[in-house]
Amino acid sequence: MVRAAIVGASGYAGGGLLRILAQHPQIEIGVAVSETYAGKPVSAAFPGMAKLSNVVFEGKGDGSRLRDCEAVFLAQENGKAMHLVPKLLANGSKIVDLSADFRFSDVSVYERVYKITHVAKEENRRAVYGLPELFRDDIQNASLVGNPGCYPTASVLALLPVVSSVDHNSIIIDAKSGVSGAGRAKFSLDYHYAEINESVSAYKIAGTHRHTPEIEQSLSQILGLDIAVTFTPHLIPITRGMMATCYAKLTEPIDTETLREHYREFYVDEPFVVVCDELPATKHTVGSNRCHIGLEVDERTGVITIVSCIDNLIKGAAGQAVQNMNLMLGLPEVAGLDTLGGQFP
Repeated sequence: MVRAAIVGASGYAGGGLLRILAQHPQIEIGVAVSETYAGKPVSAAFPGMAKLSNVVFEGKGDGSRLRDCEAVFLAQENGKAMHLVPKLLANGSKIVDLSADFRFSDVSVYERVYKITHVAKEENRRAVYGLPELFRDDIQNASLVGNPGCYPTASVLALLPVVSSVDHNSIIIDAKSGVSGAGRAKFSLDYHYAEINESVSAYKIAGTHRHTPEIEQSLSQILGLDIAVTFTPHLIPITRGMMATCYAKLTEPIDTETLREHYREFYVDEPFVVVCDELPATKHTVGSNRCHIGLEVDERTGVITIVSCIDNLIKGAAGQAVQNMNLMLGLPEVAGLDTLGGQFP
């Protein structure tokens, strides 16, 4: 068994990691760090894990206990991982960082977007962006992976098979996320039940959302060109789930069925991407590490509409992190992630 540590284990992403790793056949939880719940069992933060794990939260994530772990998941807020990573790499650990600290190949983009000075620039040069469907070979050989954001995961997977066949200046992404995407520690007025219930709100529009450059980085790397997109996120009154509806102008006429078949062939070997005959819904992916994609072509306008759904806490965070770690450790990519998705009445 591979011994793993989770730093920031009492947040939503950390809780997802705890649940997945508690039932992972080849990775065991050795250390779970939470300053808030230090000294308490994991069931104090997540009562649903009672009797599933005997792990007790520790208050510090920078000591010798982490050095005993081959796999380390960092699930803290932005700006924290960069201080731990140099020591962990020196110890020979495999690291998946769920914050944004190691998602950008150009550190100056990170510093501009997150308003944080990066203190691990050398280590950042070793980091691999953790979207397996795009960078699987690099991830397998990596010691440090920056786990993608939830919006970029849903959006890039939607556009990846078709981005070379559309007008790059026409890409529009209209995305919607459940409240859990904000994290467990958000207590501002916008996230109070009375404010969000029965309401939908757009936020950080016109290129100001910090996931916009992350989406653009991936699409630009695919084509070798600088790509700019119009990205508008929305907060919707559900707990978890994400839908990215992407629009783009095709450069040549093509019908829906031909393009859908192209998507099926493109993702035929991908265990966590489902190309649907019908349009997907967020409930189809709840609890799973899968991304469901549906599409239609408007032959009047030559515009393709792609609908991509994920669970923002699983494929958008913890599940993808475990998927990446499986690849880094040479384990089966699907290990611990074969949970069925969907909510049922």
